[in-house]
Amino acid sequence: MKWSDTQRIAEELVDQYPDVDPLSVRFTDLHDWICKLDGFDDDPNRSNEKVLEAILMAWIREAED
Repeated sequence: MKWSDTQRIAEELVDQYPDVDPLSVRFTDLHDWICKLDGFDDDPNRSNEKVLEAILMAWIREAED
């Protein structure tokens, strides 16, 4: 997975952290959790606030479904 795989990352986060409210997650923790996902193999330094925000929004949508 790469940072651009927003939807796939969100799905993995829902699976890994089913009891976590995405709105309560700090970007620093989100970044760390994404980097630790199985299959994530992108450069940790390539993320930014815009990327993390897009992933967070996708996670919120996934968690609501």
